[in-house]
Amino acid sequence: MTQPIEIGRLLSAGISGFTAGCRVNQLSVPSFGALVRAPLGDGYQVYGLIHDIHIDDDGLVRQLVTADNVSEEVMKDNRERRIVPVEMSVLAVGYEQDGKVHHLLPPRPPLSLDVIYLCEDKDMVRFTEKFGYFRHILNGKDVPVGEVLAAHILQAGKARGVESGKWIESATQEVITLLRDDYPTLMSVLGALADIS
Repeated sequence: MTQPIEIGRLLSAGISGFTAGCRVNQLSVPSFGALVRAPLGDGYQVYGLIHDIHIDDDGLVRQLVTADNVSEEVMKDNRERRIVPVEMSVLAVGYEQDGKVHHLLPPRPPLSLDVIYLCEDKDMVRFTEKFGYFRHILNGKDVPVGEVLAAHILQAGKARGVESGKWIESATQEVITLLRDDYPTLMSVLGALADIS
């Protein structure tokens, strides 16, 4: 059994989503559209999709940007020992209770400083067997819907190996069905999905 990949700790949370933070040197693991999970014990965990990754500035960065001849050592020190975390905004798309996956908003959010893990392929396949969670993505406020769906569908497809093409086609058909009455959003999503093939 592989060791779960920790991508950060929770900064703030609600039932519709949460924000996690990580050190700059952890940034190679989480990616836009990735499915993550926050295990809370007692057979309960919350699932979400990363829909934004950002690094806020701080006073030192503002000074360094305008300084002349900043040494490589100072740049490296700022990037590796940075106090300001890389922040990831996560849209809640479901939860698991006692081994059963639900594509509903979780009954309670994770707590501050809970560890957030990247979902392994087997978790990704299990969570994405059905497409009920798509509605959370499509209704997400301040979420780049087309881009998140495309990135997620590509990653979920890859998790399936040889079955990826069939799953991606089924996922695309589900998106078309869900957005049949919202032509502008449908075209945006299909445009983004066209770039993954």
